[in-house]
Amino acid sequence: MKTRGQAELADLNPIEQLRAGRLPRRLVQLLVGLWLYGFAMGLFVRSGLGLDPWDVFHAGVQNHLGLSFGTIVIAVGFAALLLWIPLRQWPGLGTIANAIVIGLAVDWTLALVPRASSPVGAWALLIGGLVINGLAGALYIGAQLGPGPRDGLMTGLARRTGRSIRLVRTALELTVLAIGWALGGTVGVGTVLYAVAIGPLVQLFLPWCTIRLAAQPAQPEPAFAG
Repeated sequence: MKTRGQAELADLNPIEQLRAGRLPRRLVQLLVGLWLYGFAMGLFVRSGLGLDPWDVFHAGVQNHLGLSFGTIVIAVGFAALLLWIPLRQWPGLGTIANAIVIGLAVDWTLALVPRASSPVGAWALLIGGLVINGLAGALYIGAQLGPGPRDGLMTGLARRTGRSIRLVRTALELTVLAIGWALGGTVGVGTVLYAVAIGPLVQLFLPWCTIRLAAQPAQPEPAFAG
């Protein structure tokens, strides 16, 4: 039997995800989680203290294209989905929603939340965004409706190359971080804090956010990627 400190996550294909039961609740939780994730991303941007690796990349690309941050997030999400094709991965409903909703939410947040005007305000935005991001990640993962485009790219590469999730995730995030930094994306203390804290935060929230599915076998927990 699973304890309260463990999460039961199933390895389901897209059709099985929709047939696994409790779909209305899972859809609501998915959308709430994705919106909160985008909200947290907006708080990171407004803190000015540094972004997570993928958002450093998004910000760097934005510097050269002049599009909104959320538009870049959506475009990169769908670009990542194209890379699923040679990896023979199938997106779930949550995958498509992830590619769209987070970008809309981050633009909405940036339109409403001003840039921090003091160090205290900046740290409040950073810490608040970090905690909300951890909760949001647990919510959308716990809905069990498919990984995000970037998460699926990581797991697909790991499966096709035979390398560990840890190695592939590290290599992928260091690559996008380096490219984003070279393009002018914001790297700072928030980048380091995110790398250290996001895994434990998602792990903390996940047992309370994972929706148990009908006749669900126990599965190992997938690694999380922002």
